[in-house]
Amino acid sequence: MLFQSQFFILVFLPAVLAAYYVVAARARARQFVLIVASLTFYAWWDVRFVALVVGQIGITWALAKLDQRFRMNRQRRTKWLLGAGIVVNLASLGIFKYCDFLLDALSAVTGHSFGRADLVLPIGISFFTFQLISYLVDRWRDQAPIYPLRTFMLFVLFFPHVIAGPIVRHNELIPQFAESPVCEAMWRRLGVGLMLFTLGFAKKVLLADPLGGVADPLFSMAATQWLDLGQAWTAALAFSLQLFLDFSAYTEMAIGIALLFGLVLPENFRRPYLAADIRDFWRRWHMSLSLFFRDYVYVPLGGSRAGPARYVAATLATMGLCGLWHGAGWTFVAWGLWHGAGLVLCRSWQFLGRPLPGPLSWAITLLFVIVGWVLFRARDFAVATAVLGSMAGAGGWQGGLGALKYLVAGAAVSVLVPSAHELKDAVLRPNAMLAAGAAVLAVVCILQVGQGAPVSFIYFQF
Repeated sequence: MLFQSQFFILVFLPAVLAAYYVVAARARARQFVLIVASLTFYAWWDVRFVALVVGQIGITWALAKLDQRFRMNRQRRTKWLLGAGIVVNLASLGIFKYCDFLLDALSAVTGHSFGRADLVLPIGISFFTFQLISYLVDRWRDQAPIYPLRTFMLFVLFFPHVIAGPIVRHNELIPQFAESPVCEAMWRRLGVGLMLFTLGFAKKVLLADPLGGVADPLFSMAATQWLDLGQAWTAALAFSLQLFLDFSAYTEMAIGIALLFGLVLPENFRRPYLAADIRDFWRRWHMSLSLFFRDYVYVPLGGSRAGPARYVAATLATMGLCGLWHGAGWTFVAWGLWHGAGLVLCRSWQFLGRPLPGPLSWAITLLFVIVGWVLFRARDFAVATAVLGSMAGAGGWQGGLGALKYLVAGAAVSVLVPSAHELKDAVLRPNAMLAAGAAVLAVVCILQVGQGAPVSFIYFQF
């Protein structure tokens, strides 16, 4: 079930909200409503994988509970149980997401064909697996309590974020489940939630999807022929804008839906295309994932505390894994290493104490990011090389940018519209004209998606 589908907007979400507020005075009842709704939402795509996500949740919680019991009885930690939970979750992710990738790599190394498993990738597995791992690591560090199974299950399954994030940590969400949504802030939360949902809805339907329609044929064309200069830059810019608008739209819709239930999800984007350097970009882009890799990979590897050599190794390893998380392919690994090298270079330049002028630093950063997105989008290195070569003029210097109205509109929205939390905390205030405009925009978007099957979010199966 997609957020932008008419069924979700006109049937599912209103029904769940109505049931939730009917029992709002009772914490267990409203949590039960959200669990049932979340299981229904997840099962809508493929009911077979409900057992997988529920199984991972149950195993993770049971091992944490057993670790606690052993600790109480023996007065010592049995960390191997928590380690086993991490291994189980990584194994699930590895089997479904990386099995064919590893088989292909093994075939290439040995020269013997090992075939392919062709497993269907469960939606949201990369996101809910990371949430479970973060909880187990925090238990290992004595930074997480044992929660009741009901609230722990809801923390992972909560349907606004289960498919594509933000990656939420236990201490950010579980304490909110005990708070009644019927409070002084209820009406403002409902209003802001609807506004954020509408903003994300419009970004997805009116900008991201048309930009995808521009980029996709050009990347396909690059597999068989050189693009001219205009086509290559149109492809790169269209995808760069599509990716941000699509993913940030999902985040804004997720944060908006959560607010309708009186819950606050963490921020995930803060106008990343305004970043002045690569380090700043990763403080603004997919922030919940950046923090996950910082806290659970980069810092344990030594970070910047153990000398320059360890810093370089930790940065490249972290970003290489970040790339692999995004997709089971060498182009994704290369994209991660590209950004790892950029972070090392950025830190080295800052260490010299010779800052570039602001506009120049921003332009270099944006160019670096766009080049990386070509690698991210291309189906293989040959296509990436063809597009990047065409951007440098290898296919001819003729041609101009296409789909200018979408490129200009997408760029304007990407850099001018504040992030969801900026809007929630500092911008949105009760305003009748603004509400009426948002209502009209929502109707336009609903009619637009009714013209055909809704287009999945890019991160729908990650």
